Order: sequence, then structure tokens, then C-alpha cells
Amino acid sequence: MTVFECLFVSLINIFQVLAVTVPLLIAVAYLTLAERKVLAAIQKRKGPNVVGLVGLLQPFSDGAKLILKESVFPFTASKGVFAGAPILTFALAILGWVVIPFDFGVVVTDINLGLFYLFAVSSLGVYGIITAGWASNSRYAFLGALRSAAQMVSYEVSFGLILINLLLCVGSLNLTSIVLFQKNIWFIVPFFPLFFMFLVSILAETNRPPFDLPEAEAELVAGYNVEYSAVGFALFFIGEYANIILMSTVGALFFFGGWLSAPFFNNIIGDGVWWLGVKSVFIIFIFVWVRAALPRFRYDQLMRIGWKVLLPLSIAWVVVTASILVSFAI
Repeated sequence: MTVFECLFVSLINIFQVLAVTVPLLIAVAYLTLAERKVLAAIQKRKGPNVVGLVGLLQPFSDGAKLILKESVFPFTASKGVFAGAPILTFALAILGWVVIPFDFGVVVTDINLGLFYLFAVSSLGVYGIITAGWASNSRYAFLGALRSAAQMVSYEVSFGLILINLLLCVGSLNLTSIVLFQKNIWFIVPFFPLFFMFLVSILAETNRPPFDLPEAEAELVAGYNVEYSAVGFALFFIGEYANIILMSTVGALFFFGGWLSAPFFNNIIGDGVWWLGVKSVFIIFIFVWVRAALPRFRYDQLMRIGWKVLLPLSIAWVVVTASILVSFAI
């Protein structure tokens, strides 16, 4: 390849990354606003409504405040690791989107091991949190990080086993193939109990209520990020909400047919990225709804659900699914 060809390919790659990253950052900004609005409606109050028309500029106001604030490093912290932890968390939240197909052929990298790639990226997310807690040199932050590491590892096992059921049916790790396999029937129909288990797993995986024990303000102030301020805190915040959107999109792809149109709507609204958006927003709404409706679990209850309920049930589902496929030679 000539120099100009290499430069052209590099520009295309940069454009693809920006085409995913910029809309994602905007989506994260307005997800925070939407969450506050929904919580306000459930609790019968107004929510953000001062900055801009009906509060539409509130996310940019919050972002500007965090960016303009001074970054404070604890005196006893490991400065390099302390600064690198939020960057790692943010980068991993972006990397997961590389294999997400938004429509047929609309994907940054359509690899055959897309499901394994998602498992790998989601499992690496724990490193940003554990390094943040360790580098802060604070007992509160470190205890929050240890809780988060144990919680994420526990629920990743069930998360993987749940998705293995879909892998057995499709026979491919390619995310586009998984979506196209649902052309006639979405996986939510035969695997509805699995979808419920999937929801519980991603709530725990993303440290969201009622499983937000790493950030339990009653005993840990703010958990692993208690020593962070300004840009460092903002990167953790963006990483958390980007993971919520990612997991919701993964749920839409695996259980609701991704970009495929809903039944009875084929002749009205055809397949497209808008269907993926609607289905992802539905799952995101469940995240917010659960936060408003359910109290926080105790930590022993959280671990019991992960190891004594979800893990045996997910293993049983794998055995049953494999047995049915082999028995009927499907």
C-alpha cells in the first residue's frame, strides 16, 4: 500500500470510531437527563427543568461543571494508576461497541467471534474499578472496589451461561447471524425466563440498583470512586452509563431481534436501526424503573442470588437446551 492509501484507510477508521463515540457520548448525556426525569415522574416531582427548555441543556451544564473543576489527587495515592483507572474504564466502555451491528452491514468490525469479544471486554471492566480502589489508598474506596470485583465476576459467569443457550441454537458467535436467526421468532418468546435472568445479571454487572452495593452510600460514601473529582469522576460516570446502553443494546440484539421489525409492523415500518433504538430504550427504561421501585439488597443476598440461584438455573437451561437440540436433531 502507498502512503496515501494507508492515510485514507486510517482516516476511514478514525471516522468509524468517531461515528460510534460521538453519538454514544450524546446518548450518555441525555440518558442521565432521561433517568432524572423518569425518577421525578415516578416520585411525583418536576426533575431538572431550569437549564434550557424543559431542562434539555442540563447534561451539558453538568459536564461543563465537571470539566472545569480542579482534579484533586490524594496525597498518598499512586498517581499514575489513580489517573489511569478512569481512562481504562472509559476506553473499555467504548471498545465494546466495535462489534455491535446497528443494521445489516452497519458495524465497525463484523468478526465471527463477536460474542467472545463482548465477553472479553466486559470481563476486563473490573480492572478499571479495582485499580481505582487500590490506587486511592483509601479503605472506603478499596472496600468498594473489592465488592465490585466480587460482584462483577460472580454475575459474569451466569451472564455467559445464559448467552451460551442462544449460541447453541444459532451455531455462530457472529452477532449479525444471531439477529438474522430471529427473523421468524424472537428469542424472547422461547427464552423468556432466560431474559429475566439476563436482566438480573446485567443489573448486577453494571452495579445498578438494587445491586449497587459497591456504591452503597450508607457505609461506603461513594464506593471505589470516592476519591475522584472533576474529569476522573466524569469518566467513571460516562463509563457506567455507556455500559448500561451497551448491555441494553446487547439485550435487544439477543432477545428482541435487533434491527428486525416487530411482528405485524413489517408493512408499516421496515427493518432498520430505529427498531434497535426502540428496543434498547425499552430495556434502559427497565433499568430506571427498577432503580425507582426496588430497595437495595444486602451483600450476602446479592452473592446468594448469583451463586445459588442464577448459576444453577443457567447451567440447567444449558443442559435442557442442548438436550432438546440433540434429541430432535435441530
